[in-house]
Amino acid sequence: MFDHVEIRVSDREASRRFYTTLLGEPTFTDDELDEWLDFAIVEPDDEHPVTRNLHVAFAARSRDDVDAFWQRAVDAGYRSDGEPGPRPVYTPDYYGGFLLDPDGNSVEAVHRPGRTESGPPIDHLWIRVGDLTASRRFYETVAPALGLTVGDARFPDMFPLAGRQRHAMFVHDERPRTENVHLAFPVPTDEAVAEFHRAATAAGYRDNGGPGERPQYHPGYVGAFVLDPDGNNIEAVNHNR
Repeated sequence: MFDHVEIRVSDREASRRFYTTLLGEPTFTDDELDEWLDFAIVEPDDEHPVTRNLHVAFAARSRDDVDAFWQRAVDAGYRSDGEPGPRPVYTPDYYGGFLLDPDGNSVEAVHRPGRTESGPPIDHLWIRVGDLTASRRFYETVAPALGLTVGDARFPDMFPLAGRQRHAMFVHDERPRTENVHLAFPVPTDEAVAEFHRAATAAGYRDNGGPGERPQYHPGYVGAFVLDPDGNNIEAVNHNR
C-alpha cells in the first residue's frame, strides 16, 4: 500500500538511534534522510515541522519478534506505551507491543497470523484528524487514482484506507490530531500520478507540487503532491522502474 512514509524528527541522531534499536541498520541513508524500507526520518525545516501524534505499526513475523522489539527498546531506556500482549479489541489474533519514539509518536510491532509473517515493512498507521467527514471526503476523492479503498469501520469515529493488506486508519477522538506526516502511495503509470493530482485539485484541495519528474530522487521518479484537510503531505509516485 505505502511506497514510503516519511516523518520529520526534532533530533535526527536521537531518532536514528531509536529506530535502529528497533529495526536494525537503515536500508538507505544520505545527508537528508535515514530509511528503513518504506519508513524514513528527515530533519524538519521552516516549511516542514516535526511530525506529532502519529501511530506507526511494523509487521512482526512472530509473537517472539514483538516481544524482542519491545524489550530492545525498553532495555535501551526508551519509553513503553504498552507491554506486548494480545489485543483482542482489534482482532482475536492481534498481538502487539507499543513504545514512544523521541518525539512522542506511538510505535508498535504487531503480529497477526497469515498477515505479518513477511516481517517489516509497515503494517498500518493510525492518523488522528480534526474532521472525520472532511478527511473521508478527501480520501474518497483520491483513492480511485491510488488504487485504494475507503472502507467502513466497526466504530463511528474512524474509517480505513486500505490496500491489499496494509492500511491507514483515520480516527477522530479527543486526542491531539496527527501533524506533518508525509504519505506516498505507488501508482503504475505517470497518467495515474496526474489523475491523482487532477482529482484532488479539481475538488478544491491544496496543490503541494504538480505532476512531474523529480530527478533529485532518481531518474524516472514521477510524483505529485497535495495536502489533505489536516495539512499532511500526500503523494502519488511512479518510479518507472
